[in-house]
Amino acid sequence: MRPQNLTVPTEFILMGVTQQPELQLPLFVVFLIIYIITAVGNLAMIILTKLESYLHTPMYFFIRHLAFVDLGNSTVIYPKMMVNFVLDQNTISYYACVIQMAFFIMFIISEFFFLSAMAYDRYVAICNPLLYKVIMCQRRCYVLVAIPYFYGAFQALMITSKIFTLAFCGSNVISHFYCDNVAMLLMLCSNARDTELLIILFSAINLISSLLVVLVSYILILLVVCQIRSAEGRKKAFSTCASHLTVVVMFYGTLLFMYVQPKSTHSFDTDKLTSVFYTLVIPMLNPLIYSFRNKEVKNAFYRLFKNQFKICT
Repeated sequence: MRPQNLTVPTEFILMGVTQQPELQLPLFVVFLIIYIITAVGNLAMIILTKLESYLHTPMYFFIRHLAFVDLGNSTVIYPKMMVNFVLDQNTISYYACVIQMAFFIMFIISEFFFLSAMAYDRYVAICNPLLYKVIMCQRRCYVLVAIPYFYGAFQALMITSKIFTLAFCGSNVISHFYCDNVAMLLMLCSNARDTELLIILFSAINLISSLLVVLVSYILILLVVCQIRSAEGRKKAFSTCASHLTVVVMFYGTLLFMYVQPKSTHSFDTDKLTSVFYTLVIPMLNPLIYSFRNKEVKNAFYRLFKNQFKICT
């Protein structure tokens, strides 16, 4: 039961990316273009890896789910933000804020562990190629995908319920462009120290555990690749990891930059720029990296397009 002294605002005001009116229209155009590329690129990757039989492998199974969480991550934030740009009214309803925060947390946590699963997949492919199909069987792939979704949903439900069952102060202004859990902690009247510590603890666990799996996988891959005598063999082994490694460096590099900043230089403006990068720019770049750097994806796209063209004619 809700405490009687708990105030429930009907809506929140989002500070947005910038407070400068002259930048509203240019930013709207930029974000719209980026979001369209993000949506089209990730939808294309989802459809392509689903329809094209040549891409029915564990690696592309994980890429499909990575594209799904990237699309979801962007969609729960940016359409609403762009509508606010047009209407010049940066408001979001109470329940829309709850839903936005919950889905954002679920998608971002799922992405951590999808990248770990993909690193493990690359480790098995390079270090145990003869047993690859046995180890990365369909059942194990489903488990490696299901666990991040359930774990992300669990954390989303826990953190969101913790925040929205506490009392908010008189101000309903969120110092961010979406309902970020850290920004909303500052708006709580009641003692939110326990909730803050819980968020810090789980954030550290998510970041360190997933990054540790990635680092261990690539260290083992590097040791095996160094034992390959032919330059062509080493090049082929590295090429299978290049796309994933690029995505990992961008994603974890952005998050580490945000978390390890000294308190003296830390600001919400820096957090906003970092958030824009990992919630919109990275989801836009991921499908481009996996398509442009991958001959199998380009060939599959060409075959699918050619078949559709034949059907239409």
